[in-house]
Amino acid sequence: MSGDVDPLPRIAILGGTGQQGGGIAQRLARSGRRITIGSRDAARAASTVGKWPFPAGSFEATDYARAAASADVVVLAVPFAAVDALLDECRDHFRPNALVVDVIVPLTFESGGVRMTAVDEGSAAEHIKARLPAHARLAATFKTVPARLLNEIDRPLECDEFVAGDSAESRSEAASLVTALGGLRPVDVGPLRFVRSIEHLTLLAIAINRRHHLHDARFRVVGL
Repeated sequence: MSGDVDPLPRIAILGGTGQQGGGIAQRLARSGRRITIGSRDAARAASTVGKWPFPAGSFEATDYARAAASADVVVLAVPFAAVDALLDECRDHFRPNALVVDVIVPLTFESGGVRMTAVDEGSAAEHIKARLPAHARLAATFKTVPARLLNEIDRPLECDEFVAGDSAESRSEAASLVTALGGLRPVDVGPLRFVRSIEHLTLLAIAINRRHHLHDARFRVVGL
């Protein structure tokens, strides 16, 4: 019977058809992870993932609540403006002790620029933590690696990715996802309060891209 046990957690990516979520989904699938894509429109999501360069049946596509209920790890990859409604829909469906992974950066794009969206709790991760059921755990990562680069799944990532979480266990599990993408080194920064700094690094990377006409500025910690 032990040979029938899958040692890898089932992963759901809510918002998994966008550049960020889709890139994470495909790169994790290459590492052997089983992925469910959660979407507002399951049929459209199924059509999208059917065009990805993977064998038929590699991904399951369903609605947000069913995806959350199916998984040990739930990645939130929707715009910040959509996350409250998403959590309202999924709150009663998270498995006991599920790990929720926040990859959201609260940015507002305006004519001529981009700015951080004001978040009362201090960061998207802390905002999400306040709205999760008590039995769910939270980690934050994949916030600084460019979504466009993630989605170009044959391009190497070659950078570090910061990991914060509400416990050492949560950070360790999230770090294993970072490692699974290949070419990414997880950097544990500690508790969720440090996500505030991580999210501002994403804004900085966007500013670097615009000033230097790039698309894929990202970070590496030297000396670690």
